[in-house]
Order: sequence, then structure tokens, then C-alpha cells
Amino acid sequence: MNLLFDGIAWVLDPANWTGVGSIPERIGQHLAISAVVLAIASLIALPIGGLVGHTGRGKELAVMVSGGLRALPTLGLLTLFALWLGIGLQAPIVALVILALPPLLAGAYSGLESVDRRTVDAARSVGMREIQIIGKVELPLGMPIVVGGIRSATLQIIATATLAAYIADDGLGRFIFAGLKTRDYAEMLGGSILVILLALAVDGLFAITQRLVVPAGVRVTRTRELRSRPARPRAVVGRPITEGNRE
Repeated sequence: MNLLFDGIAWVLDPANWTGVGSIPERIGQHLAISAVVLAIASLIALPIGGLVGHTGRGKELAVMVSGGLRALPTLGLLTLFALWLGIGLQAPIVALVILALPPLLAGAYSGLESVDRRTVDAARSVGMREIQIIGKVELPLGMPIVVGGIRSATLQIIATATLAAYIADDGLGRFIFAGLKTRDYAEMLGGSILVILLALAVDGLFAITQRLVVPAGVRVTRTRELRSRPARPRAVVGRPITEGNRE
């Protein structure tokens, strides 16, 4: 418990919020690394996942590749790429992109696949082209699931981006590795607290976004369905009676 208080005190210490290598600077670096990784991974995974979800082809391969990438150890990949690319941010970015691909890929094809096929057939029957079906029907309706995949990938990136400090002097992970090296456990725990708080803040933003991207028509339909749901029968001895109905 004393270590926890020491970590909180380290975070609240004004001396750690100014100067070179300060907390705001490390947070900015951490967010920049995470944003670059998410952008690269999204450009790769989202189009592929969307195509799989729209056509229904290659799903088995996508699931297999996604599962295989999840099994890869990130620290091992980071070490391997560091030996190949050298010291710097190139190796962490490549390793984190590989980490982010599975949830993005799964979210993309699951989101488009979740759209009712009757809705897609109706769009085709009125003369919409395939690209229009994806952009105006499947993507809006499946967007909450797609955003869920982006949300999952972002949280994994933020949590694992601490490893970037293993071979580069960037990000919040620098506090953790520096504290471990010098046995300054307050700094080490303070860096961990900052990563947790950052992940929770980003997760909250994505939770709000996930609600906002639900199409207005879908929200209205869900509300009407909840209001028009029949009364729940309650089992009693003898015969069931319906709540709200009296004989």
C-alpha cells in the first residue's frame, strides 16, 4: 500500500510535470506512437476485413490469420525487429502494428457480416452498386462493431506501447524501465498508473463514440421494440399469469 501511495505522490509531484522528459511530454509521445500504429494497422486491416465481411469469402483464412497473429509474443517480435531495424521507433511500430491487426480485422468483417442479408438484398434490388451498399448500408449499420474492434486495438496498443521504451527513449514506458533500472519503484509505479489512466480515458472516449455511431433509425427502432415488448409471464402454482393483467 505504501508503494501505491508513493506512486501517486510521484505522479502528483509538480517537478515531474515540467522540463525535458516530463509527464506531458511522455504522454504526447505515447499518444503519437499509438496514433501512428493505429493508422497503419487500420489502413491494412479495415479494407481487408470489410471485403471479407461484404463478400463472405476468405473468412476462414481471416480467422486463421487473426488467431495466428494473436499468438505471437509482442516482446519477442520487438526484439527480433530491433535486431533487424536497429535502435529507434521503427521496430516498436512494426511490432505494435502486428499486434493491432487481429482486433481490427475481426471488427471489420464482423461488423459488415452482422448486417441482415435481407437489407443487403433490398439495396441491390433498388439498383445500388456494391460500393454503395458497403458505404451506405453495411458500413453505417455495422459501424458500432467496427468501432468496437478499433477500440479494442487502441487499448492493446496503448498498453503495449510501453515496450517502445525498451529500445527507444519514447513514451510512458520510459518511466517504468527507468524506475526498474534505478530501483525507483515510485517512478516505476507512477508510470504504470499513467498508462492505466490514459487507457481508461481513451476507452471512455471510444465508448461514447460507439454509442454515437449507431444510426438514428436503429436507435428509434430499438426504443420502439423495448416499449412494445410484451409483458413477461410470471410462473405461479396452478397457471401462469401475465404481469399487469388482472382477471
